[in-house]
Amino acid sequence: MATDTPLDRFKAVLGGAARALADEPEVELAFTADAPAQSGKHLKVPMPARALPPEQVAEARGFADSFALRLRLHDAGLHTRAAPAEPVARAVFDAVETARVEALGSRGYEGIAGNLDHALETRLRADPLTRARAFDEVPLSTALGLLAREALTGRESPAVAQPGLALVRDWVAARADLSALALALDDQRAFQALATRMLADLELIEADAPPQEADEGGSEEEGEDEQTPDEGEQNEEEGGQGEGEVEARGESTDAEGDEGEGEDEGEESPDDLDGEPGEEGDEGMQPTRPNRPPADTGPQFDYKPWTTQFDEVVTAADLCDPDELVRLRGYLDQQLAHLQSAVSKLANRLQRRLMAQQNRSWDFDQEEGLLDAARLARVVTSPGQSLSYKVERETDFRDTVVTLLIDNSGSMRGRPIGIAAISADILARTLERCGVKTEILGFTTRAWKGGQARETWLAAGRPPQPGRLNDVRHIVYKKADEPYRRSRQNLGLMMREGLLKENIDGEALLWAHGRLVGRPEERRILMVISDGAPVDDSTLSVNSGSYLERHLRQVIGWIEAKSPVELIAIGIGHDVTRYYARAVTIMDAEQLGGTIIEQLAALFDVD
Repeated sequence: MATDTPLDRFKAVLGGAARALADEPEVELAFTADAPAQSGKHLKVPMPARALPPEQVAEARGFADSFALRLRLHDAGLHTRAAPAEPVARAVFDAVETARVEALGSRGYEGIAGNLDHALETRLRADPLTRARAFDEVPLSTALGLLAREALTGRESPAVAQPGLALVRDWVAARADLSALALALDDQRAFQALATRMLADLELIEADAPPQEADEGGSEEEGEDEQTPDEGEQNEEEGGQGEGEVEARGESTDAEGDEGEGEDEGEESPDDLDGEPGEEGDEGMQPTRPNRPPADTGPQFDYKPWTTQFDEVVTAADLCDPDELVRLRGYLDQQLAHLQSAVSKLANRLQRRLMAQQNRSWDFDQEEGLLDAARLARVVTSPGQSLSYKVERETDFRDTVVTLLIDNSGSMRGRPIGIAAISADILARTLERCGVKTEILGFTTRAWKGGQARETWLAAGRPPQPGRLNDVRHIVYKKADEPYRRSRQNLGLMMREGLLKENIDGEALLWAHGRLVGRPEERRILMVISDGAPVDDSTLSVNSGSYLERHLRQVIGWIEAKSPVELIAIGIGHDVTRYYARAVTIMDAEQLGGTIIEQLAALFDVD
């Protein structure tokens, strides 16, 4: 059309190329400003600028080519049946399979190979491999995926990854022959056998370890990072979320990623909305550690979901239209108008505390420097005294990011959720002024007393001990890199009727933690606001009564003992100190804003 912009024409051409490469006429391609992702036949690739800079065009082509090749050359069912159950081994298995698909698809096509190189460089920008300084900081899934790519294509890994690869290259070469993988490039089944042998050689699995089996229900394949492409279209109802979404930014297949958990434990990334921007771009970026010692391989929990097929991670804007968000934000402001004076005082108090940490300070009684005006009398009375000078110095204020994880369960309805929303607003505004990035997340479920997950369990004959039986919904109200002004309206979504349902805290905590560990900031703080223990009737009715609470305790214990993330919690009306080592309980929701400020201020006061 004559009115089409160059960006529209590029999108049409890119979509046509993806359909041709995938050999699938129903492939749909969309641009996103968030994490590139594949959900069934729906591909979301980075949106280039309107001027179509060549580097950004190549990046979009790279992700489109990668997703299309996966649709054409990857059998997800076969992959799941052969995949190991151990989280680190599963992550490596997934990464090596991605290397196979891209190596096979780009063979003889230099243009595709170049596009894939650009997409790889984008993924590596936020990968822990680029920040690794020791062997046990290297995520094996990324490293072995890159080394397999080198063996299969002969192309060198990007320069940004070379220092990290150097830490493990000799260790891998002494134990496994990656060049053997090239012998079965065209045969996925044979390639999987060689990849499994490689995992055993690296001692990531036992030599005779069986592959992970599909769920006995038959219709769900728990723990599948990349599920059958056609399955993505089965979920267009209930908000149209895609199934088995493949994230492309960061370590998308790392089993210890954003959910902090491997597939076997059922903590894989919740699926995104079908055809809508993904929100898990930071997912899977927690460093996956080598298999020595075992404690370093990540969290091991006796917990699983029945299926993650119907889970979703969405932005607030995806759950209602812009006009409704404006209305809800107005309603929130109206309900809390009488708190505005308190809001300003709290914001100013925190800002003064943070700015005091960042401001310059002085060392006094120095032998040289600037003349100290307070010592002028000493200069007159004791001219021989040399300690009359001061030296200015910078206070060490570490680069920091704060995530606020808010319980969006039904028990928060009314004043608690309103106060939580306005407190998040204070936090985002104030910390942004001080140069501290802030992310605001929420968690709930898509249904009361079980959703589509429970229906599939019933259809499968009610197998015993099925694990979590509801569809989780994780909401991104504000991303860490997003300016406050762009997300202000989103906070009004918490006031929407019908949003608040049940709460599965353990998985939400792993999700938020996974987003944090992939951040480049030196200091990462996770603050949880909840009003009690996790509750989901459908899950607790068919598992032990402490199933969700035990998982929450395991997650908290792992984060507090093993993770660099600083975890604090605020309980509203319920004592959360029995779960969290660093926690405070408030009985009146109106105390929440001040409590957040004091807790954060205390954290920043710690050296």
